[in-house]
Amino acid sequence: MNNLTLVIPAKYEVSTLPIVLQEIKDMQLSCKIIVVVPEYDKSTIEAIAKFDCKILIQKGEGFGNALIQGLNESNTKYSCIFNADGSFDPKYLLEMSEKLDQGIDFIFNTRYIRPGGSDDDTIITYIGNKFFTFICQILFRLNISDVLFTYAMGRTEVFKKLKLTSNDFTFCIELPVKAKLNNYKLADHPSFERSRISGKKKVNEFIDGFLILISIIRLFIFKR
Repeated sequence: MNNLTLVIPAKYEVSTLPIVLQEIKDMQLSCKIIVVVPEYDKSTIEAIAKFDCKILIQKGEGFGNALIQGLNESNTKYSCIFNADGSFDPKYLLEMSEKLDQGIDFIFNTRYIRPGGSDDDTIITYIGNKFFTFICQILFRLNISDVLFTYAMGRTEVFKKLKLTSNDFTFCIELPVKAKLNNYKLADHPSFERSRISGKKKVNEFIDGFLILISIIRLFIFKR
């Protein structure tokens, strides 16, 4: 998979990211890896120094900011957003890239199509995911079933053409909506979300949910 780069945003992941990188190494996937980490997170930087990955010092702040910086740095045919917490299973990467080879521009993993599922979803996040997915399907005719799950792979050149700007978790909405508005081909892929290694969730369901709703409204009004 020399044509693929994994973009991993990391912040205080000293206990999880080395395990994730070791799993990828053990699978011998031969993909490139870019880790975007804040300069002040010295512990994570030191913990992954022995791995074959490119470490980018994040210029700004936030989940989306790190992803945009990493995606802009990627130079392979495909790029994939990958979490540092162990919740994303790398066994799906080959299947996802094969779908892109068939002419799809973006593959979005989904927990809501069998045999997909989740060890991490709570009743609150489940209802929230279903609610925001339904809104995006109605407003933007978005043909994916899990808009808040950021395990996504796409053509690197198209990632860059979208000119994504969201610095926070609203990136998860901006990516599929802008891809749809620009008439790119999107597809679902069933995936099982594993429990986080640390067990700690960085998303605040209510605060981030409110920001996501505002982002959807803004994207619908301005359509760009």
